[in-house]
Parts: sequence; C-alpha cells; structure tokens
Amino acid sequence: MSEIFTPLDCLLPKGTQRICLVMLNQPLEKDYFYKLWNKAVLKAVVDGGANHLYDLTDGNQENFLPDFISGDFDSIKPEIKEYYQNKKCQIIKTEDQDLTDFTKSITILLQKIKQENIKVDTIVTLGGLGERFDQIMATVETLHHASYMTELPVVVIDGCSLVYLLKPLKNHKLNVNTGLEGDWCGLIPVGAPCVTTTTGLKWNIEKQELKFGKLVSTSNTYETVPADEERKPVTIETDQPLVWTMGIQRK
Repeated sequence: MSEIFTPLDCLLPKGTQRICLVMLNQPLEKDYFYKLWNKAVLKAVVDGGANHLYDLTDGNQENFLPDFISGDFDSIKPEIKEYYQNKKCQIIKTEDQDLTDFTKSITILLQKIKQENIKVDTIVTLGGLGERFDQIMATVETLHHASYMTELPVVVIDGCSLVYLLKPLKNHKLNVNTGLEGDWCGLIPVGAPCVTTTTGLKWNIEKQELKFGKLVSTSNTYETVPADEERKPVTIETDQPLVWTMGIQRK
C-alpha cells in the first residue's frame, strides 16, 4: 500500500514533515516565509532570492541567515552578497548555463543532505510560479530534473498555488483534508502524454490519456462528502511524470 503524502503539511502549525527550504528570486510572501523558515532543517537561497530575503527581514537579518546562497550571481546585489559572505553564509557560484540556478541549487542541497546525514521528508520551494511564464515553465522543468535526482518530494508554493510532480508507475495517495486546501486542483501532463486513473476528485479519470490538444484536467475539485465526514485521499496512477497542482486557502 502506498504511503499518504500531505502536500500542505509544511504550512500546518503542527505539521510533522522535516523540510528543506529553497527560496527563489521572487518576492517572498511573509506568511509563508516565517512558517517555512521556522520548520526548515536546511535553508537555501537561489541568487537574487538573497535580495528578497534581506529586504523581508530588514533590521533582523542576523536571525535569518541561510545555510548557502548559490547561482551564477547575475541577480544578487553586490552589497547583499558581501553582507551574507561576512556573516559566514556559504556562497557557491555555479556556472553551468544548461541548467537553471534552481536546478543547481537542488543538486547542492541533496549533496549537503547526504554529506551531513540530515533527515528530510520534503523539499519545499518558495516562489517560482509568478511573473514571467518562461520562468514558471523553468520551475516545472526543475521538478522533472529533481524527480531523477531524489526520491524526496519537491513541492513549489507561490501565492494561492502548490505544484508537485508525480512520479510514474507509482500509486500516489494525497491527503487533501488539512483545511488549507483551496477549492480547485488539476493534473497537467507537462512533458509527455500520461495515461491516468484517479479517485477522490469530482471529475475522476479512468485509464484516460491526458495530453495537450486532447484532455487536460484543469479546474477540477474534490469529491463532495457529507459535512460530518472527512474528505478521502486523492489517489492517482500515471505512466509518465504528471504535474499535480492545487489551490491553497489564504486565511
């Protein structure tokens, strides 16, 4: 039987997942940031994300020092890079232009987890789904890279959305009963057509091919249950990597 994964556990006050936090080069949402920072056992910043971290923690930067900052450093402000360097944060320059700074940051993070024998359940990324569409797609591409690099779930949280890449040939079971779920969800075949079967959704799929130009499950929602019953987990089977996305209820 497959284990149940709770995508929004990291935002729960009493969530149990041990997380690593990756902060991308986008404005950091205050509420998410403090919840995730306080839970993270390892904290990474990608290039210009350091600018946003510095600004968000203005006047209190010394209490919010990341474990490392990586990237090609075309976005970080020189004075902010110098600040974190002086505070003994590890500064790691990565040159490979065939991979995004996000992908390279995940590589470094996984190396540190292994070298330092850190127990981790989930890698949580803050940012990556706003502003430029090409960068949104680059975020999804990194999730594909990460799926070959680690068995750890990698989730991306930004605004009212969460994105998580489901690995193929695996029975996925998602807990969607935390109270933080928004009223929408979707399954998007980014990369290749996917033969998919689901339960627990309003519009379930039975061995159907999800494919652009044919069928994509956007604007789906969860199976309706009586008020006195808990929502059942969503189950998903797919033969190819498949993007799961879900709304986050903003309180």
